[in-house]
Amino acid sequence: MALGLAELTLLVIVGTLAAIVYSLRILVLLERRIAGMEMNIQLVTKKILKEELKIEQKVTRTTKKAKKKR
Repeated sequence: MALGLAELTLLVIVGTLAAIVYSLRILVLLERRIAGMEMNIQLVTKKILKEELKIEQKVTRTTKKAKKKR
């Protein structure tokens, strides 16, 4: 059973298309994973910002009290 040139070319094209589809699938999965990581980073950043604001408020309060005592 010998394949002709047309059948061989068709098989190569179909194989290439299958590889492209598989690659796109992998890229979509990676993009979703990265998007999840970005969301987690944003949440952590918001929490850190809140804590920094709390610390800053406490520091400004204590410096104001120290200035009043002088």
